[in-house]
Amino acid sequence: MMTTQVKMEDLVQKYNVAAPRYTSYPTVPFWDNTTFSSAAWTAQVYQTFQHSKDKGISLYIHLPFCESLCTYCGCNTRITKNHRVEEPYIASLLKEWEMYVALFNGERPVLAEIHLGGGTPTFFDPDNLKMLIEGILKLADVAPDSSFSFEAHPANTTVTHLETLFNLGFRRLSLGIQDFDPLVQFVINRQQTLEEVELVMLNARKIGFDSINFDLIYGLPKQTLFTVEDTIQKAMRLSPDRISFYSYAHVPWIKPGQRHYTEADLPSGAAKLALYNLGKKLILAHGYEDVGMDHFAKKEDELFIAFQQERLHRNFMGYADRFSPLLIGIGVSSISDAWGAFAQNVKTVEEYHKLIDTGELPVVKGHLLNEEDLIVRRYILDMMCKGKVQLQEGELLNRQIKEELSELVADGLVVITGDLIACTAVGRSFLRNICMAFDQRLLRSRTRNQLFSQAI
Repeated sequence: MMTTQVKMEDLVQKYNVAAPRYTSYPTVPFWDNTTFSSAAWTAQVYQTFQHSKDKGISLYIHLPFCESLCTYCGCNTRITKNHRVEEPYIASLLKEWEMYVALFNGERPVLAEIHLGGGTPTFFDPDNLKMLIEGILKLADVAPDSSFSFEAHPANTTVTHLETLFNLGFRRLSLGIQDFDPLVQFVINRQQTLEEVELVMLNARKIGFDSINFDLIYGLPKQTLFTVEDTIQKAMRLSPDRISFYSYAHVPWIKPGQRHYTEADLPSGAAKLALYNLGKKLILAHGYEDVGMDHFAKKEDELFIAFQQERLHRNFMGYADRFSPLLIGIGVSSISDAWGAFAQNVKTVEEYHKLIDTGELPVVKGHLLNEEDLIVRRYILDMMCKGKVQLQEGELLNRQIKEELSELVADGLVVITGDLIACTAVGRSFLRNICMAFDQRLLRSRTRNQLFSQAI
């Protein structure tokens, strides 16, 4: 027992390095914008649309506004209490959607997914959300098995929000909780009571929402084993269908709001891993299943079923129970994925409105994937979603990958059998590190500090 404990501590010390979360490959810092153009992007969108009509389109809508700053947050947000920003922003979103639909030459897209992210989508008045979604649906058809979901702040999500979105086809709700401890909530400026969360859940269940997710975070300032256990036990009593138990990403050089506390307030290394292991143990003990990285679901939930059937997918929104080759992101900072290309929108509301008003797609940068990118992308997706990779033809690339994995093999994180690479039980805690061995662009640059948060 002591040997295993010491070895895990050694692994944590060795592998707690800056590492991507791999919601895409290549990761955004390694996009090659020199070969990218708006014309190339729109051509790829049309091509992917034509080749994947049977799978439909995923639509991500970024709603950046929040009334207060959660200091842990790494998302693109605009802090304001002025709700007059809602209608002009919705008008720009609908114009951007119209520009994308116009690329399809009169064919109506079929929506397989809509996800409202932020920011705080429930910052918006329910009537304005209705205007937004009705404007989207006016130009599209909806797949019979579609999945509409939205993120919500428990402290400002009303019954009217829930009823309005349910009547528009939304059935999945993700509640941003992070932690129930009052001190932790105070430090990260994210405050909602257990009673508020419970009320939103009861109302959502009564209305008919069939999948509710909790977002929880480990590694936050002032967290201890006691506070994490208390948070998990309270979450378990409310019995959500899914739980996302994320590692806090400390990147104050990118998000200055994270300088409201210091590294001394943060659990790190072995202490942070102990928080995760405790939380995971408690979640699994209550009948949830481990899905991918940092995600858990009940056995009857679609996310676990997709994992079992090896059709789990990962994109900029995290894990998904379906795969749409064309993901269109609209709104400030949204990222779109046409499988062979990525594109990201401008990051300020002012610049977004300005480009939309001139009739331009508000894309600021992107990346066209080459042949190697496409192969590596599939490898990393398979490792993140299935925990295993079957190498394809490509002797040089395969040899390089195996060489990079050799130390992880020696440390018991992966097992290589011929061209099959499989993550071990211990390796599941180091999934980001394993994927780095496949990441050719990262390996060639050898640059990761100041780009990514720590792996653990």
